[in-house]
Amino acid sequence: MSVNKRDSDWSIFEIRAAVDAYLKMLALELSGERFVKAAENLALRETSLPTRTKGSVEFRMQNISTVLMKMDQAFITGYKPARNVGSNVEQAIRKVLSERGVQPGDPTAPTADEEILERRAAALQKQKMAEPPKGIKRPKRASSLRAVYVRDPEVRAWVRNEAGGHCEGCGEPAPFQKLDLPFLEVHHVKPLAEQGSDQISNAVAICPNCHRRCHHSNDRQEFTQLLYEKVKRLIPE
Repeated sequence: MSVNKRDSDWSIFEIRAAVDAYLKMLALELSGERFVKAAENLALRETSLPTRTKGSVEFRMQNISTVLMKMDQAFITGYKPARNVGSNVEQAIRKVLSERGVQPGDPTAPTADEEILERRAAALQKQKMAEPPKGIKRPKRASSLRAVYVRDPEVRAWVRNEAGGHCEGCGEPAPFQKLDLPFLEVHHVKPLAEQGSDQISNAVAICPNCHRRCHHSNDRQEFTQLLYEKVKRLIPE
């Protein structure tokens, strides 16, 4: 049976064309400029990718997002990372990205971006770190319309692993899984906004209910004191 060209393997020339178009759009997004994905898709098919369908180009862009995510690099928000990328395709995309100067980022680097922080922390959790991280004694406030602070993904990963899938407040199992790990929220006992540190001595892994209790309940002060008594690594600041 013959294979339709639209469904066959992409050449390295085609991968380069797709990566170049993707990096151009990513640069625009990161600089706050607007672009139209459909127009970029059409332009690619009218020039470098005349035998590819709109859906094929769209999926390849999602593949590129997946590879960038695995490299701990920024990716276009409008191109959701594809769940599955063939090993040959991934290697080809990585090769072209490397040719374009894109190298793997540091998965342990602190960040104020919640999505990136969560992704880095999940990857570190799965590595089972041997030593407690130092964390950040005085987290810096990042530029934003609301108060956000730079935090250490190693601290988030360590604290969650120490909890062993159970809330350090109520002791109940994590309510669900996220990124193939028990989901617990990391709470700073002394808030970062009150000059609290982002260190394991000021952080607990708790369920969403207990987290809300820490911030909004009538007995939040008593509950916080209970956390200090129950979680031995905590040190009042």
